[in-house]
Amino acid sequence: MPTLPKPLRPRKTPRQKRSEETRELILESAARVFAEHGYAAGTTNRIAEAAGLSIGSLYQYFPNKDAILLQLARRHLDEGRLAVAAAFAAGPPATWRERVTVLVDTALSVHRGDPRLHQVLFEESPRPPALLAELRALQDDLVDRLTALLRADAAPGAPDPRLTAWFLVAAVESLTHRYLADQPTRDRSAFRDELVALLTGHVLSAGARPAEPPA
Repeated sequence: MPTLPKPLRPRKTPRQKRSEETRELILESAARVFAEHGYAAGTTNRIAEAAGLSIGSLYQYFPNKDAILLQLARRHLDEGRLAVAAAFAAGPPATWRERVTVLVDTALSVHRGDPRLHQVLFEESPRPPALLAELRALQDDLVDRLTALLRADAAPGAPDPRLTAWFLVAAVESLTHRYLADQPTRDRSAFRDELVALLTGHVLSAGARPAEPPA
């Protein structure tokens, strides 16, 4: 994990249950504050008030709101890593439609929280190089996995499988985030089906064999 600059490092590493509970309380309260007020108005004073703590107590754990946001963002990335690992744990599904469905379902699961909070974490707030490196590593891991599958299934003369894999990862992440931000109260099932159909068609048009299981 990349080293963080000092202003973004947590000040106190909990060693007792009570300290851990206080840290969790700060993070949970911050998530609510940022989702409600956004980045600019999501101040440490508001977070401390929401947590029922003094501002001095909050500063014992985090030096500023950006350090809190970074911890929330890293939690989201950890969820993504676990979801990707779980999706591939038993081996890839047989067909590309099933594989794309796993990608879309994984993205929807990771984004199941408050879309407004996700917007604050990854659009409104500063993203230090350490966090960008973690985002890139997560994306590259998934692109590598899909590239290997595409290369195994590619018909002669098919386009660069890594570009197709990158397109799949980027499209799932971007479109899922955009849809949930724009349509937070809408049923996700129609979006899921539409995205699966769109990306399955793209993969097959890019030269991947359908890889349908034998009848």
